Amino acid sequence: MPKLNDEYEDLRKTVEAFARDVVAPVIGDLYEREEFPYDIVRQMGAMGLFGLPIPEEYGGMGGDYFALCLVLEELARVDSSVSITVEAAVSLGAMPIYRFGTAEQRATWLPRLTSGEMLGAFGLTEPGGGSDVPGGMRTTAVLDGDEWVINGSKAFITNSGTDITGVVGVAAITGERADGKKEISTILVPSGTPGFTVSKKYSKVGWNCSDTRELSFSDCRVPAENLLGERGRGYAQFLQTLDEGRIAIAALSVGLAQGCVDESLRYVRERRAFGHPIGHYQAIQFKIADMEVRTHTARLAYYHAAEKMLAGEPFKKEAAIAKLVAGDAAMDNARDATQIFGGYGFMNEYPVGRFYRDAKILEIGEGTSEVQRMLIARELGLSDL
Repeated sequence: MPKLNDEYEDLRKTVEAFARDVVAPVIGDLYEREEFPYDIVRQMGAMGLFGLPIPEEYGGMGGDYFALCLVLEELARVDSSVSITVEAAVSLGAMPIYRFGTAEQRATWLPRLTSGEMLGAFGLTEPGGGSDVPGGMRTTAVLDGDEWVINGSKAFITNSGTDITGVVGVAAITGERADGKKEISTILVPSGTPGFTVSKKYSKVGWNCSDTRELSFSDCRVPAENLLGERGRGYAQFLQTLDEGRIAIAALSVGLAQGCVDESLRYVRERRAFGHPIGHYQAIQFKIADMEVRTHTARLAYYHAAEKMLAGEPFKKEAAIAKLVAGDAAMDNARDATQIFGGYGFMNEYPVGRFYRDAKILEIGEGTSEVQRMLIARELGLSDL
């Protein structure tokens, strides 16, 4: 693994200790009750984790996206719900406003988003859309005088209904392009806007401490100046956001995969069978060796993608590779760790039980594994054959 410089390593160690000492003792109970971790979020806000890649002038830490990825990995070694809360708030909530917002939009929203006082969300996916984002989009926004009137719905939106959610970036059809395709734009909708309804939270297989909901808009009116970036550039904005987000999700996946290794190494030294610790047996040793190989390989993949991103080089293919490899590593490691723990691995009170429940979404969210393969093939020029 490439050696981290002192600044990155200090950050990693700080978050590692926070996850171990603050998150780990309480997260099992919160997970069982499906309760959003407000106190943990407050403490992470005080640490500056929600503002890592945002400049100091907007209340951020002035760091970079790789620093965020290191944080996500360390948090996910203990719990993915906490990690995805940070990922969505930063990558999907704050970063689009920083990347594409006006000076006024940045000044209005970023200080509260970077402090963790407020969470932002990203409204792209629709109930019938899935991976076909432009084709499946039905949400519309019509300019009526100096206001946008929004109608439609969004599905599976993270951080959209907490008590501290403040704003949602909503992708909507705002007209028709010259080529006859949909014109898609992004509009900032503050929480509590009349006509903007947040459903009750989903009952999910995993990520039980993360807030995920469906949103609906019925003649929801917001000022015209809430348009984020250029009109008609919404889909392009979200594609860029998703490319970056795939590196972040890869980092989270690596954290879960590493957590499976950590927990398994502890357990196989303590659990005895047939007169020996079960780690004595080659079948267990080989299983953990494979888990370590997957984790190491996936970490190298997301490090490489982040390196290209920070260097200003094209990174779409590398981000897709990282997301694909890391998602598979998380799922495979969670399955193997559960097997190593046996019956205890099927109990929610044990971390690997939670890891198993949390892993599957990593092959689905922010682009399915099939979409990643499609993107990789396209970057290799195969779509032109």
